[in-house]
Order: sequence, then C-alpha cells, then structure tokens
Amino acid sequence: MGKSSEAADGLRSIPALLQRNASQFAHRPAYREKEFGIWQSWTWAETEKEIEALALGLLTLGVNEGDFIAIAGRNRPHFYWSMVAAQSVGAIPVPVYQDAAADEMAYVLEHCGARFAIVEDQEQVDKIIDIQDKLHQFEHMIYVDPRGLRKYDHSKLHQYARVQEQGRAAREDHIDTLKARREKLDYASTCVMLYTSGTTGKPKGVVLSNRNIIEASKSSAEFDHLRKEDEVLAYLPMAWVGDYIFSIGQAYWCAFCVNCPESADTMQTDLREIGPTYYFAPPRVFETQLTNVMIRMEDASR
Repeated sequence: MGKSSEAADGLRSIPALLQRNASQFAHRPAYREKEFGIWQSWTWAETEKEIEALALGLLTLGVNEGDFIAIAGRNRPHFYWSMVAAQSVGAIPVPVYQDAAADEMAYVLEHCGARFAIVEDQEQVDKIIDIQDKLHQFEHMIYVDPRGLRKYDHSKLHQYARVQEQGRAAREDHIDTLKARREKLDYASTCVMLYTSGTTGKPKGVVLSNRNIIEASKSSAEFDHLRKEDEVLAYLPMAWVGDYIFSIGQAYWCAFCVNCPESADTMQTDLREIGPTYYFAPPRVFETQLTNVMIRMEDASR
C-alpha cells in the first residue's frame, strides 16, 4: 500500500479503512481462524457485514457514543470485529488480558466505567459475575461461546450470534444512526483505550486516537514494505498495544489477512500451516524455536 497522501482520502478512522477494504478488496481474505482443525475464512466484504451486524446489535442494546466496552478473549476474529464494531457506533473498545484475575479485571472495568463487555466463554462470564458488585456502571455482557451458559440468567447476558441477529433484524431502524456515528469519526476521535500491565503500581489507561494508530501503522507498514498479500499470525495478547498495531492498525491499513490459531497449544502447528510472511515475536519465542531446531538436528540420524 502506499503513500502518505492516501490517509487524506477520508481514511480517518479504522471503520473508514474497513469500508475502503470491503469495496476495493472485497474478495481478498481478511481473517482466518482454525476451529475443530479446519481453517474458516472471511473476506473483507464478509468481515464488513459481520461488523455491521454486531454494530447494529450494539445499538439495539443502547450503546451510546463515548461508552466504554471491555473485550476479553483469545485472538479470534470475533474480538477484532468487536473492537471495530464498538468504534463504528462511537464507543471505545478496552481490550483486557484474558488471563487477568477477577480483581485485576474489576479494577480495569471500574476504572474506565465500562457499561458493556464482550467476552469469550463461561470462564470470563463467571469472572465478571463475581465482580459485578464492584462495577457501578456495568450493564450488559455478550459472550461468544455458549457452552455451559444455557441456565444462566439472560436478562443482561446475550449471545454474540443473537446480538448480530437482532442487529440484522433492526437494520432499517438503526442503519442511519450507525452511518451518522461512523461518519463523525476523525483523526482526533479515540480509537482504543489500552491498559499498561501494572508492573509499577496500578495499570494506567492509555487513550490512543485514530491519528496515533493509523499514522503508526502507516509509517511502520511503509518501512517494512507490507502489502495486502501479506499474512500475519495473531497470537500475542489482544490487550497489548503491539497486537493492536499489527492485527488492527496495519491489517486495516494494508488490507492483509489476520490468521488466528486454534489455541496456544496448537500455535506451532498452525504457524507451519499458515507460513506467515510477517511474524513478530519477542526474543524468547525465537530462542525457543532455535533451541527446538538445534535439538532436532543433533538428534537426527544421517
């Protein structure tokens, strides 16, 4: 992709980049996820429909501009879509470390004043139910994986797929509101709020604008010569700024494909199957890979 002038083509937010990708690169893959051993794939056109349905569903739940929406789960297309859907309705996504203890999660959710949360499964739902008394503004929770949740009280609990269904059903009522909120977004609008890991005290919420994310993604993509043909493996924590730049910022700027592994245990196998052209890892990961290769070489016969 290219030159700085492209940023001026009205591409002032992540939802604006999504609209461009859905029209210009409609049939190119945007996301892949391995589930039950099979790779599922979504094109940019399909991704735009998934995100729109969720954004409309959020409007039916009463999400206001400026609301904070906590997001907790492993690297899955659903959570990347959740972040962009939240932005599309003028809300602010707050990714949370999925392995955070209940108290750590309580601090972040209460500190940002989250009214909504989109989480993965029963474990995350239970965590938030346990801390609900400490959360004064919290209202609704959406979960992706329904296993084990059938008998829970669903007055404030919603299945992700159902929220999308409600969004599609109410499209006529809410599409104008969605478009108006999306078109209001500019470089100064808040793109995401990310919390520090809290190694020197309580975690601090860092507010990043569309300008922060898009300009950093654009300049780093140009430096590394990233293209829409590239493939990236999304396996780093979604609450970390690095993953946000790679898997949202650069992915939407360049229109390359984000691949989500089935689980942490199958990461190495999934990595081999995808063969990403662009792979970021801390030194520890590369050192482990190097050690494994050296051991195998030494143990191999002639």
